[in-house]
Amino acid sequence: MLRSPLLIVADENIPYVRQAFGPFGEVRLVPGREISAAHVRGADALLVRSVTRVDRALLDGSSVRFVGTATIGTDHVDRAWLRARGVAFAHAPGSNASSVVEYVLAALLRLSVRQGRALRGRTVGIVGCGNIGGRLARRLPALGVRVLRNDPPLAEAAERRGEPHPFVPLEALLSDADVVTLHVPLTREGPHATRGLFGAEALRRMRPDAWLVNTARGPVVSNAALLDAIAAGRPAATVLDVWEGEPNPDPDLIRRVDLGTPHIAGYSYDGKVRGTVMLYRAFVERFGLPDVWEPEEAFASGPDDRLRLTPPETPRPETEWLDAVARQMYDLEADDRRFRRILNRPPDERGAYFTRLRKTYPRRRAFTRHTMAAAPVPPAFRPALTEGLGVRLVGPQR
Repeated sequence: MLRSPLLIVADENIPYVRQAFGPFGEVRLVPGREISAAHVRGADALLVRSVTRVDRALLDGSSVRFVGTATIGTDHVDRAWLRARGVAFAHAPGSNASSVVEYVLAALLRLSVRQGRALRGRTVGIVGCGNIGGRLARRLPALGVRVLRNDPPLAEAAERRGEPHPFVPLEALLSDADVVTLHVPLTREGPHATRGLFGAEALRRMRPDAWLVNTARGPVVSNAALLDAIAAGRPAATVLDVWEGEPNPDPDLIRRVDLGTPHIAGYSYDGKVRGTVMLYRAFVERFGLPDVWEPEEAFASGPDDRLRLTPPETPRPETEWLDAVARQMYDLEADDRRFRRILNRPPDERGAYFTRLRKTYPRRRAFTRHTMAAAPVPPAFRPALTEGLGVRLVGPQR
């Protein structure tokens, strides 16, 4: 049994954590990278994000009986050790999946416009088809994109059940895809380990004109191999949100990627709040506590939210039109510009700058929170706008 009132140590970047958990005791906020054994020694619960390594070194000798991570991934948590010690665990699968999908869509539209290419008609290979990759695969066809899926664990599970599946081998995907986007967990062992999955060999197998997008985990791609590959002319374009060595990514690689950001693809406001909600519900259910927080107010529109979109002028090509819409909801290039300023910092200050970008990240609302007047929208663009980007049309249509 947990004592009452409780001491809850939490990453200061988890939104609404005081409002959600405060009724149960003291909520002590600590920067995620600084959470130490001293912080958690007398704590009852620990709430983290992906930058905190949760294992024996952190928790041994503590009174922590509940660990929650407000993230989809759990590679930073030693779940086996928690189970052996009887520590309850919760995470937030799917909480920020739509946010990452929207980041990828914005990146593909922006690269397409930069290179003067239509997105419609291209082939996107999705490596990893769980919460994020699966949602991306369902939305891309509305943009006229052919989708290839690769996920060996899901393929093998379907085959064991004797069921057909849509998954193709990685080699086939790499030889056919115009874009390769990565959405796998970081795993270091087993038949489908993903650490270093994209090294020199996988990069060599990609089409010379293909693009690479990584929003999974930095070590899924060998950054040294990627830097060599870019210098050799492939991939033709690269988008990285995650990096080996965070919060100190390779400055040479930052200079060479087309779009770079500081691990914020999943940082939409709605996705982060949803992660808090999921941890809160797991916490009160696990310990039989009263459900006293009403999170609906957290999702309400704020005074600075601009959720009513302006239809871009027509005529213009579909990709340019959709890109103009996406940039009203999320200016990816602004994130890229802020991130590149890390190169102007002395080397010993870059890690702190990377962390500060994440801590002070601007409020970005989910695409599905946005609306647009239906009448000015060209009928041919409506499926891509509503089913692909997720914008809601309001008012009479032409």
